[in-house]
Amino acid sequence: MGKLYMHATLCSVILLSISFVHCVDQDPVAVEDWFKGIDTMKEKLTKLHFYFHDIVSGNNPTAMRVAKSTTYSSLTGTLTGFGNVVMADDVLTSGPEANSTIVGRAQGIYASASMEDIGFLMTMNLAFSDGDFNGSTLSLLGRNPVLHEYREMPIVGGSGVFRMARGTATAKTYTFNLLGDAIVEYNVMVSHY
Repeated sequence: MGKLYMHATLCSVILLSISFVHCVDQDPVAVEDWFKGIDTMKEKLTKLHFYFHDIVSGNNPTAMRVAKSTTYSSLTGTLTGFGNVVMADDVLTSGPEANSTIVGRAQGIYASASMEDIGFLMTMNLAFSDGDFNGSTLSLLGRNPVLHEYREMPIVGGSGVFRMARGTATAKTYTFNLLGDAIVEYNVMVSHY
């Protein structure tokens, strides 16, 4: 009897926890109801600021190359990097320090898509795990010319609190080391309902 009680209690706690993790109901019927009411909703503008920690070195990298380029420059005869593909599950924090509060993760792919300079095709889900945006995502898709001081990339969608999101993410490298690890500051402006 005690085991049954403990099992029932554990199931109740898990079910209650799930309802608190997502701020917006994602049940198909609730989503349909949400869309039916969109005409009466007011569009919001949200500004986000966080740091993206792209760690490629050490024992616990958060980004790993999954396809290696074999493309050589016709001008110099050297390997260009064009075609390299990296899968990432990078931490997003409130500050640049590694021990800053974690606000989410950047999960996706970046690939070297330029034969002339260092320019990545970025396709990332910014999955938030803190505060009002817990359980919500923003989808980033665009070109990241990493040697430029500021890089602007489009936000093309979102989920949860950020349903129907569109906007811009501006990235600026905060630090970059010789091992290839980078901390990048992001300022994001999104319109959503």
